[in-house]
Amino acid sequence: MMKNSLSLWIIALIITGTSAMFQRMTGPSYPVSGTEMFHGIKIHYVFDRSHGGGTNHHVELKIADRSMRGILTWRRYKSLDPWSSVPMTYSGGLLSAELPSQPPSGKLLYRVILYAGSDTIALPPYDAVSIRYKGDLPPTLLGAHIVLMFLGMLTATRAGLEFFKKEPRLTMLTYWSLGFLVTGGLILGPLVQHYAFGAYWTGWPFGPDLTDDKTAAMVLVWLIAAIALKRSRKPVRWTLAAAIVTLLVYLIPHSLLGSELDYTTGVTQQTIKSP
Repeated sequence: MMKNSLSLWIIALIITGTSAMFQRMTGPSYPVSGTEMFHGIKIHYVFDRSHGGGTNHHVELKIADRSMRGILTWRRYKSLDPWSSVPMTYSGGLLSAELPSQPPSGKLLYRVILYAGSDTIALPPYDAVSIRYKGDLPPTLLGAHIVLMFLGMLTATRAGLEFFKKEPRLTMLTYWSLGFLVTGGLILGPLVQHYAFGAYWTGWPFGPDLTDDKTAAMVLVWLIAAIALKRSRKPVRWTLAAAIVTLLVYLIPHSLLGSELDYTTGVTQQTIKSP
């Protein structure tokens, strides 16, 4: 029995870790990276798409050739602004410049143009990168939110795997799943969003924020699973269904339909598109 339980925990941990990584890497805040050959030099770049703290955002490139010049170009997203250009400075093998601070949920489009003699290259080559600004988040609050949501996914997955045991033990796993998701999602989640974007809840019925709606959906299905523990003849089916819903929710990229400032109107809205 002990070996069986340990195996299920290992499977649950693998599923949780994989889905969390997938959600992070497919989300609109994951950095844009790549490698390009320019003037005989391989140049690797990593451009952030999220910045917090109310400060300027530092952009840098590691360049071996100190004669190479760079310009950081940017403009406010959803604005009528022309493109601005900032010369990049070379120091310690790095070309660097800064993007100006923006209000929470404000976005900038930016890219780097490199010059070497008569040759030029844009990084990234296909399109500009968008970066969204947010307020200063207390690290302990953000850390607690992330840990509790991860634990909620882990216990939810583990509870769903009880379906495959002859004598499933659901009570504690179901309550722990519900408790983690309520605390991490419905209590700490709105606090995180308030610090980041100045609003506690922008999901249904107040707006289309998908992150808030996903949290509400997970809590709802686990509340139903908890009720089914005493009212259903086969509560394990409800637990499995709740675990599947939770997994599907975690496969949706994070921060879709997130807060975004429209500079032309001054209104913050939720959008799914991010260049």
